[in-house]
Amino acid sequence: MISKKYAEEVNAPIDKVYSVVHAIDASHSTICKWLFRLRGFPSHMATLDGLQKFGFVMLGDVPLKELAFGLVGKFWTYSGKIQRLSSENFKDFQQDGFAKAVGNIALKSLGARRTLVECETRVLCYGNQSAFFFRLYWTLVSPFSGLIRKEWLKIIKKESEKA
Repeated sequence: MISKKYAEEVNAPIDKVYSVVHAIDASHSTICKWLFRLRGFPSHMATLDGLQKFGFVMLGDVPLKELAFGLVGKFWTYSGKIQRLSSENFKDFQQDGFAKAVGNIALKSLGARRTLVECETRVLCYGNQSAFFFRLYWTLVSPFSGLIRKEWLKIIKKESEKA
């Protein structure tokens, strides 16, 4: 399993940050716009609703704690071979040749007006071939994927700390 985690402290109460997470829109981010375009992703993917339209599955939403979403595909191919799954059959999917990615945005209260926001991505590959191709793909893509996660955190911080 491959895992990557980023975090940001936000000077805002957890309930406000939670609302911002649900309304996140990275479409105005130049970084996100260019990276999505480079990969051939539609610009509407910059929101949670857009991610779901693309094929991401909402896996969980624990109010004031965590939002989790997942995607199954062959990410190293041009089309991505994204599998359209429900949250129920996402957990059971284990087809050889595919990879399962899970992302989350987790919140931890650091007091009345401070919140820690963590964004983690975990990927599990099924079969040696998918593991090999995913590692090659991840070597090239992970720095850019990390930029997107860091940009999300920056947007969450900026929007949450607005008066």
